[in-house]
Amino acid sequence: MRPYLSGASDWHLGFRRFNSVKSKLKTHFQFGIYQSHLLTTNHMEDSWSKRYATMPEKIQEDAVKDDSVSNMLVDSFGRLHTYLRISLTERCNLRCQYCMPAEGVELTPGPLVLSQNEVIRVASLFVSSGVTKIRLTGGEPSIRKDIEEICSQLSNLKGLKTLAMTTNGVALARKLPKLKNCGLNLLNISLDTLVPAKFEFMTRRKGHERVMESIYTAVDLGYNPVKVNCVVMRGFNDDEICDFVELTKDKPINVRFIEFMPFDGNVWNVKKLVSYAEMLDIVGKRFTGLQRIKDHPTETAKNFTIDGHQGTVSFITSMTNHFCSGCNRLRLLADGNLKVCLFGPSEVSLRDPIRDGADDNELRQIIGAAVKRKKASHAGMFDIAKTPNRPMIHIGG
Repeated sequence: MRPYLSGASDWHLGFRRFNSVKSKLKTHFQFGIYQSHLLTTNHMEDSWSKRYATMPEKIQEDAVKDDSVSNMLVDSFGRLHTYLRISLTERCNLRCQYCMPAEGVELTPGPLVLSQNEVIRVASLFVSSGVTKIRLTGGEPSIRKDIEEICSQLSNLKGLKTLAMTTNGVALARKLPKLKNCGLNLLNISLDTLVPAKFEFMTRRKGHERVMESIYTAVDLGYNPVKVNCVVMRGFNDDEICDFVELTKDKPINVRFIEFMPFDGNVWNVKKLVSYAEMLDIVGKRFTGLQRIKDHPTETAKNFTIDGHQGTVSFITSMTNHFCSGCNRLRLLADGNLKVCLFGPSEVSLRDPIRDGADDNELRQIIGAAVKRKKASHAGMFDIAKTPNRPMIHIGG
Protein backbone atom coordinates (compact mmCIF):
# COMPACT_ATOMS: atom_id res chain seq x y z
CA MET A 1 0.00 0.00 0.00
CA ARG A 2 1.35 3.40 -0.95
CA PRO A 3 1.91 5.88 1.91
CA TYR A 4 -0.65 8.32 0.49
CA LEU A 5 -3.43 5.89 1.40
CA SER A 6 -2.67 6.03 5.12
CA GLY A 7 -5.43 7.47 7.25
CA ALA A 8 -8.18 6.69 4.75
CA SER A 9 -10.35 4.99 7.34
CA ASP A 10 -10.56 7.74 9.91
CA TRP A 11 -10.49 11.05 7.97
CA HIS A 12 -14.25 11.37 7.65
CA LEU A 13 -14.95 11.18 11.37
CA GLY A 14 -12.28 13.76 12.03
CA PHE A 15 -13.73 16.13 9.44
CA ARG A 16 -17.25 15.71 10.81
CA ARG A 17 -15.96 16.25 14.33
CA PHE A 18 -14.32 19.52 13.31
CA ASN A 19 -17.55 20.80 11.76
CA SER A 20 -19.65 19.62 14.69
CA VAL A 21 -17.49 21.30 17.29
CA LYS A 22 -17.24 24.46 15.24
CA SER A 23 -21.01 24.70 14.90
CA LYS A 24 -21.48 24.58 18.68
CA LEU A 25 -19.03 27.32 19.52
CA LYS A 26 -20.29 30.73 20.52
CA THR A 27 -19.34 33.58 18.22
CA HIS A 28 -17.18 35.34 20.80
CA PHE A 29 -15.44 32.10 21.65
CA GLN A 30 -14.73 31.45 17.98
CA PHE A 31 -13.24 34.90 17.69
CA GLY A 32 -11.08 34.25 20.74
CA ILE A 33 -9.83 31.02 19.23
CA TYR A 34 -9.00 32.79 16.01
CA GLN A 35 -7.22 35.61 17.84
CA SER A 36 -5.19 33.00 19.68
CA HIS A 37 -4.39 31.36 16.35
CA LEU A 38 -3.16 34.67 15.00
CA LEU A 39 -0.83 35.05 17.97
CA THR A 40 0.44 31.53 17.38
CA THR A 41 0.92 32.31 13.72
CA ASN A 42 2.87 35.45 14.58
CA HIS A 43 5.12 33.39 16.82
CA MET A 44 5.66 30.98 13.93
CA GLU A 45 6.59 33.92 11.74
CA ASP A 46 9.39 34.65 14.21
CA SER A 47 10.56 31.04 14.40
CA TRP A 48 10.45 30.08 10.74
CA SER A 49 9.22 32.65 8.23
CA LYS A 50 11.59 35.42 9.31
CA ARG A 51 14.42 33.00 8.88
CA TYR A 52 13.88 33.34 5.15
CA ALA A 53 13.17 36.25 2.82
CA THR A 54 9.44 36.21 2.21
CA MET A 55 8.97 38.92 -0.39
CA PRO A 56 10.29 38.79 -3.94
CA GLU A 57 12.92 41.45 -4.49
CA LYS A 58 11.70 44.33 -6.59
CA ILE A 59 12.80 44.54 -10.18
CA GLN A 60 15.32 47.34 -10.37
CA GLU A 61 13.99 50.39 -12.16
CA ASP A 62 17.14 50.60 -14.26
CA ALA A 63 17.05 46.92 -15.17
CA VAL A 64 17.92 46.34 -18.80
CA LYS A 65 14.76 45.54 -20.75
CA ASP A 66 14.91 43.23 -23.74
CA ASP A 67 14.28 45.14 -26.96
CA SER A 68 11.72 42.49 -27.96
CA VAL A 69 9.46 43.39 -25.05
CA SER A 70 6.68 45.65 -26.23
CA ASN A 71 5.54 48.65 -24.20
CA MET A 72 2.18 46.87 -24.31
CA LEU A 73 3.46 44.52 -21.58
CA VAL A 74 4.77 47.18 -19.17
CA ASP A 75 2.42 48.57 -16.54
CA SER A 76 2.58 51.96 -14.85
CA PHE A 77 4.78 50.49 -12.07
CA GLY A 78 7.40 49.20 -14.48
CA ARG A 79 6.46 45.53 -14.20
CA LEU A 80 7.10 43.46 -17.34
CA HIS A 81 4.36 40.95 -18.12
CA THR A 82 6.00 38.03 -19.92
CA TYR A 83 3.70 35.27 -18.64
CA LEU A 84 0.24 34.67 -20.13
CA ARG A 85 -2.26 32.21 -18.67
CA ILE A 86 -4.87 31.06 -21.20
CA SER A 87 -8.08 29.35 -20.06
CA LEU A 88 -9.17 27.05 -22.87
CA THR A 89 -12.54 26.07 -21.43
CA GLU A 90 -14.85 26.64 -18.48
CA ARG A 91 -15.90 22.99 -18.53
CA CYS A 92 -14.45 20.53 -16.05
CA ASN A 93 -14.79 16.84 -15.17
CA LEU A 94 -14.60 17.61 -11.43
CA ARG A 95 -16.66 19.86 -9.15
CA CYS A 96 -14.10 21.02 -6.59
CA GLN A 97 -15.71 22.88 -3.70
CA TYR A 98 -13.26 25.81 -3.68
CA CYS A 99 -13.62 26.27 -7.44
CA MET A 100 -17.31 25.79 -8.18
CA PRO A 101 -20.42 26.49 -6.06
CA ALA A 102 -22.50 23.43 -5.11
CA GLU A 103 -25.33 24.59 -7.36
CA GLY A 104 -22.94 24.86 -10.30
CA VAL A 105 -22.32 27.90 -12.49
CA GLU A 106 -23.68 29.14 -15.77
CA LEU A 107 -21.08 28.42 -18.43
CA THR A 108 -20.32 30.61 -21.41
CA PRO A 109 -22.15 29.25 -24.50
CA GLY A 110 -19.83 27.44 -26.91
CA PRO A 111 -19.98 30.02 -29.72
CA LEU A 112 -18.79 32.70 -27.28
CA VAL A 113 -15.69 30.73 -26.23
CA LEU A 114 -12.51 31.55 -28.13
CA SER A 115 -11.95 29.28 -31.11
CA GLN A 116 -8.64 27.56 -31.76
CA ASN A 117 -7.71 30.17 -34.36
CA GLU A 118 -8.59 33.02 -31.99
CA VAL A 119 -6.52 31.50 -29.18
CA ILE A 120 -3.52 31.14 -31.48
CA ARG A 121 -3.93 34.66 -32.85
CA VAL A 122 -4.02 36.27 -29.39
CA ALA A 123 -1.17 34.09 -28.13
CA SER A 124 0.92 34.95 -31.18
CA LEU A 125 0.31 38.65 -30.58
CA PHE A 126 1.47 38.36 -26.96
CA VAL A 127 4.53 36.27 -27.82
CA SER A 128 5.59 38.63 -30.61
CA SER A 129 5.34 41.42 -28.02
CA GLY A 130 7.59 39.69 -25.48
CA VAL A 131 5.66 36.96 -23.65
CA THR A 132 7.96 33.97 -23.13
CA LYS A 133 5.73 31.66 -21.07
CA ILE A 134 2.18 30.47 -21.67
CA ARG A 135 0.19 28.30 -19.28
CA LEU A 136 -2.98 26.53 -20.41
CA THR A 137 -5.71 26.34 -17.78
CA GLY A 138 -9.45 25.80 -17.43
CA GLY A 139 -11.89 24.45 -16.35
CA GLU A 140 -9.96 21.37 -17.34
CA PRO A 141 -7.84 22.08 -20.42
CA SER A 142 -7.16 18.41 -21.19
CA ILE A 143 -10.82 17.77 -22.05
CA ARG A 144 -10.79 20.26 -24.93
CA LYS A 145 -10.87 18.16 -28.10
CA ASP A 146 -8.28 20.23 -29.96
CA ILE A 147 -5.81 20.42 -27.07
CA GLU A 148 -3.03 18.61 -28.96
CA GLU A 149 -3.29 20.89 -31.99
CA ILE A 150 -3.36 23.99 -29.76
CA CYS A 151 -0.20 22.81 -27.98
CA SER A 152 1.52 22.06 -31.26
CA GLN A 153 0.79 25.50 -32.71
CA LEU A 154 1.67 27.37 -29.52
CA SER A 155 4.96 25.53 -29.05
CA ASN A 156 6.02 26.61 -32.53
CA LEU A 157 5.60 30.32 -31.79
CA LYS A 158 8.98 32.00 -32.17
CA GLY A 159 10.12 33.42 -28.84
CA LEU A 160 8.01 31.17 -26.60
CA LYS A 161 10.28 29.35 -24.15
CA THR A 162 7.79 27.57 -21.89
CA LEU A 163 4.43 25.95 -22.65
CA ALA A 164 2.84 24.79 -19.41
CA MET A 165 -0.48 23.33 -18.33
CA THR A 166 -2.38 23.21 -15.05
CA THR A 167 -4.65 20.16 -14.96
CA ASN A 168 -6.58 18.04 -12.48
CA GLY A 169 -4.96 14.98 -14.02
CA VAL A 170 -8.10 12.85 -14.26
CA ALA A 171 -7.96 12.45 -18.04
CA LEU A 172 -4.29 13.27 -18.49
CA ALA A 173 -2.27 10.04 -18.32
CA ARG A 174 -3.30 8.62 -21.71
CA LYS A 175 -2.95 12.00 -23.45
CA LEU A 176 0.33 13.08 -21.91
CA PRO A 177 2.79 11.29 -24.25
CA LYS A 178 1.24 13.01 -27.27
CA LEU A 179 0.99 16.36 -25.46
CA LYS A 180 4.70 16.14 -24.65
CA ASN A 181 5.45 15.49 -28.31
CA CYS A 182 3.32 18.54 -29.16
CA GLY A 183 5.60 20.76 -27.09
CA LEU A 184 4.06 20.78 -23.59
CA ASN A 185 7.17 21.11 -21.43
CA LEU A 186 5.93 22.04 -17.95
CA LEU A 187 3.14 20.47 -15.92
CA ASN A 188 1.18 21.31 -12.77
CA ILE A 189 -1.27 18.70 -11.48
CA SER A 190 -3.82 19.74 -8.87
CA LEU A 191 -4.34 17.34 -5.97
CA ASP A 192 -5.62 18.38 -2.56
CA THR A 193 -5.64 15.07 -0.72
CA LEU A 194 -3.87 11.72 -0.76
CA VAL A 195 -6.94 9.98 0.66
CA PRO A 196 -9.38 8.71 -2.01
CA ALA A 197 -12.48 9.20 0.15
CA LYS A 198 -11.56 12.81 0.86
CA PHE A 199 -10.86 13.35 -2.83
CA GLU A 200 -14.38 12.25 -3.68
CA PHE A 201 -15.81 14.50 -0.98
CA MET A 202 -13.87 17.56 -2.15
CA THR A 203 -14.30 17.09 -5.91
CA ARG A 204 -17.80 15.53 -5.80
CA ARG A 205 -16.41 12.95 -8.23
CA LYS A 206 -14.26 9.80 -8.26
CA GLY A 207 -10.84 9.76 -9.89
CA HIS A 208 -8.10 9.83 -7.24
CA GLU A 209 -6.26 6.81 -8.67
CA ARG A 210 -6.23 8.38 -12.15
CA VAL A 211 -4.69 11.58 -10.80
CA MET A 212 -1.93 9.61 -9.07
CA GLU A 213 -1.38 7.68 -12.29
CA SER A 214 -0.96 10.96 -14.17
CA ILE A 215 1.62 12.21 -11.65
CA TYR A 216 3.72 9.06 -11.98
CA THR A 217 3.28 9.01 -15.78
CA ALA A 218 4.61 12.56 -15.93
CA VAL A 219 7.64 11.54 -13.86
CA ASP A 220 8.26 8.54 -16.14
CA LEU A 221 8.05 10.77 -19.23
CA GLY A 222 10.81 12.98 -17.87
CA TYR A 223 8.95 16.04 -16.63
CA ASN A 224 11.25 17.54 -14.02
CA PRO A 225 9.87 18.75 -11.82
CA VAL A 226 6.30 17.51 -11.84
CA LYS A 227 4.49 20.23 -9.91
CA VAL A 228 1.65 19.16 -7.61
CA ASN A 229 -0.67 21.98 -6.50
CA CYS A 230 -2.35 21.49 -3.12
CA VAL A 231 -4.84 24.02 -1.70
CA VAL A 232 -4.58 23.65 2.09
CA MET A 233 -7.77 24.03 4.13
CA ARG A 234 -8.03 23.77 7.88
CA GLY A 235 -10.03 20.77 9.06
CA PHE A 236 -9.83 19.07 5.68
CA ASN A 237 -6.29 18.38 4.54
CA ASP A 238 -3.96 20.33 6.83
CA ASP A 239 -3.17 17.02 8.54
CA GLU A 240 -1.71 15.73 5.25
CA ILE A 241 0.97 18.38 4.73
CA CYS A 242 3.83 16.11 5.76
CA ASP A 243 2.37 13.21 3.74
CA PHE A 244 2.52 15.42 0.66
CA VAL A 245 6.13 16.34 1.45
CA GLU A 246 6.97 12.63 1.45
CA LEU A 247 6.06 12.54 -2.26
CA THR A 248 9.22 14.56 -2.89
CA LYS A 249 11.52 12.04 -1.21
CA ASP A 250 12.46 9.85 -4.17
CA LYS A 251 10.89 11.59 -7.16
CA PRO A 252 11.39 14.95 -8.90
CA ILE A 253 8.09 16.27 -7.57
CA ASN A 254 7.59 19.86 -6.47
CA VAL A 255 4.67 20.02 -4.01
CA ARG A 256 3.18 23.50 -3.94
CA PHE A 257 1.08 24.33 -0.88
CA ILE A 258 -1.43 27.08 -1.70
CA GLU A 259 -3.21 29.29 0.81
CA PHE A 260 -7.00 29.03 0.51
CA MET A 261 -8.22 32.02 -1.53
CA PRO A 262 -11.68 33.61 -1.81
CA PHE A 263 -13.63 33.45 -5.08
CA ASP A 264 -17.33 33.76 -5.80
CA GLY A 265 -19.26 30.76 -4.55
CA ASN A 266 -16.47 28.91 -2.72
CA VAL A 267 -17.68 29.86 0.80
CA TRP A 268 -14.27 31.21 1.81
CA ASN A 269 -13.75 31.67 5.53
CA VAL A 270 -10.61 32.91 7.24
CA LYS A 271 -10.91 30.08 9.76
CA LYS A 272 -10.23 27.64 6.90
CA LEU A 273 -7.04 29.47 5.98
CA VAL A 274 -3.77 27.78 6.95
CA SER A 275 -1.10 30.44 6.65
CA TYR A 276 2.32 30.12 5.07
CA ALA A 277 3.92 30.59 8.48
CA GLU A 278 1.94 27.73 9.98
CA MET A 279 2.58 25.38 7.05
CA LEU A 280 6.28 26.19 7.09
CA ASP A 281 6.43 25.51 10.81
CA ILE A 282 4.77 22.10 10.34
CA VAL A 283 7.22 21.11 7.63
CA GLY A 284 10.25 22.50 9.48
CA LYS A 285 9.50 20.54 12.63
CA ARG A 286 9.16 17.24 10.76
CA PHE A 287 11.92 17.50 8.14
CA THR A 288 15.54 18.50 8.72
CA GLY A 289 17.62 20.56 6.35
CA LEU A 290 14.85 22.81 5.04
CA GLN A 291 16.59 25.45 2.93
CA ARG A 292 15.12 28.40 1.04
CA ILE A 293 16.02 28.63 -2.65
CA LYS A 294 16.91 32.05 -4.03
CA ASP A 295 13.87 32.80 -6.16
CA HIS A 296 13.55 34.94 -9.27
CA PRO A 297 11.87 38.32 -8.57
CA THR A 298 8.79 37.24 -10.57
CA GLU A 299 8.42 33.88 -8.77
CA THR A 300 5.00 33.33 -7.22
CA ALA A 301 6.15 30.59 -4.85
CA LYS A 302 8.57 30.49 -1.95
CA ASN A 303 10.66 27.44 -2.76
CA PHE A 304 12.58 25.10 -0.46
CA THR A 305 14.83 22.07 -0.68
CA ILE A 306 14.96 19.37 1.98
CA ASP A 307 18.07 17.35 2.74
CA GLY A 308 17.85 13.89 1.19
CA HIS A 309 14.83 14.71 -0.99
CA GLN A 310 15.00 14.58 -4.76
CA GLY A 311 12.04 16.94 -5.09
CA THR A 312 11.19 20.28 -3.50
CA VAL A 313 8.38 22.02 -1.61
CA SER A 314 6.92 25.46 -2.23
CA PHE A 315 4.36 27.80 -0.69
CA ILE A 316 2.01 30.13 -2.58
CA THR A 317 1.20 32.87 -0.09
CA SER A 318 -1.32 35.12 -1.85
CA MET A 319 -3.29 35.83 1.32
CA THR A 320 -0.71 36.40 4.06
CA ASN A 321 2.36 37.50 2.11
CA HIS A 322 1.51 38.66 -1.40
CA PHE A 323 4.02 38.86 -4.24
CA CYS A 324 2.41 41.65 -6.29
CA SER A 325 5.61 43.69 -6.60
CA GLY A 326 7.08 41.08 -8.93
CA CYS A 327 3.90 40.08 -10.74
CA ASN A 328 4.46 39.36 -14.43
CA ARG A 329 1.20 37.52 -15.19
CA LEU A 330 -1.82 38.26 -17.34
CA ARG A 331 -4.87 36.05 -17.88
CA LEU A 332 -6.89 35.37 -21.01
CA LEU A 333 -10.23 33.82 -20.05
CA ALA A 334 -12.05 31.23 -22.14
CA ASP A 335 -14.64 33.82 -23.18
CA GLY A 336 -11.89 36.10 -24.52
CA ASN A 337 -11.74 38.55 -21.63
CA LEU A 338 -8.32 39.80 -20.51
CA LYS A 339 -7.84 39.93 -16.75
CA VAL A 340 -4.74 41.70 -15.46
CA CYS A 341 -5.10 40.64 -11.80
CA LEU A 342 -6.49 37.39 -10.44
CA PHE A 343 -8.26 39.16 -7.60
CA GLY A 344 -9.38 42.25 -9.47
CA PRO A 345 -12.87 42.43 -10.99
CA SER A 346 -11.76 44.45 -14.03
CA GLU A 347 -11.79 42.67 -17.40
CA VAL A 348 -11.67 43.78 -21.02
CA SER A 349 -12.89 41.75 -24.00
CA LEU A 350 -10.50 40.79 -26.77
CA ARG A 351 -13.00 38.44 -28.40
CA ASP A 352 -15.43 41.19 -29.36
CA PRO A 353 -12.92 43.46 -31.14
CA ILE A 354 -11.41 40.41 -32.87
CA ARG A 355 -14.83 39.43 -34.20
CA ASP A 356 -15.50 43.04 -35.16
CA GLY A 357 -12.42 43.00 -37.37
CA ALA A 358 -9.80 44.72 -35.21
CA ASP A 359 -6.24 44.45 -36.52
CA ASP A 360 -3.21 43.58 -34.35
CA ASN A 361 -2.29 47.20 -33.67
CA GLU A 362 -5.80 47.92 -32.37
CA LEU A 363 -5.61 44.84 -30.15
CA ARG A 364 -2.23 45.98 -28.83
CA GLN A 365 -3.75 49.32 -27.87
CA ILE A 366 -6.59 47.61 -25.98
CA ILE A 367 -4.19 45.26 -24.18
CA GLY A 368 -1.69 48.00 -23.38
CA ALA A 369 -4.39 50.24 -21.90
CA ALA A 370 -5.62 47.38 -19.68
CA VAL A 371 -2.09 46.59 -18.50
CA LYS A 372 -1.46 50.25 -17.68
CA ARG A 373 -4.55 50.24 -15.43
CA LYS A 374 -3.21 47.36 -13.33
CA LYS A 375 -2.91 48.33 -9.66
CA ALA A 376 0.25 48.10 -7.57
CA SER A 377 -1.19 45.23 -5.53
CA HIS A 378 -4.42 43.42 -4.85
CA ALA A 379 -6.54 44.15 -1.79
CA GLY A 380 -6.25 42.37 1.55
CA MET A 381 -7.94 39.01 1.93
CA PHE A 382 -10.98 40.34 3.79
CA ASP A 383 -11.60 42.96 1.12
CA ILE A 384 -11.08 40.38 -1.61
CA ALA A 385 -13.72 38.19 0.03
CA LYS A 386 -16.23 41.06 -0.23
CA THR A 387 -15.32 42.11 -3.78
CA PRO A 388 -17.45 40.69 -6.61
CA ASN A 389 -15.37 38.43 -8.81
CA ARG A 390 -16.02 35.39 -10.93
CA PRO A 391 -15.84 31.77 -9.75
CA MET A 392 -12.43 30.22 -10.28
CA ILE A 393 -13.79 27.92 -12.98
CA HIS A 394 -14.61 31.02 -15.07
CA ILE A 395 -11.25 32.68 -14.44
CA GLY A 396 -9.05 29.67 -15.03
CA GLY A 397 -6.90 27.93 -12.41
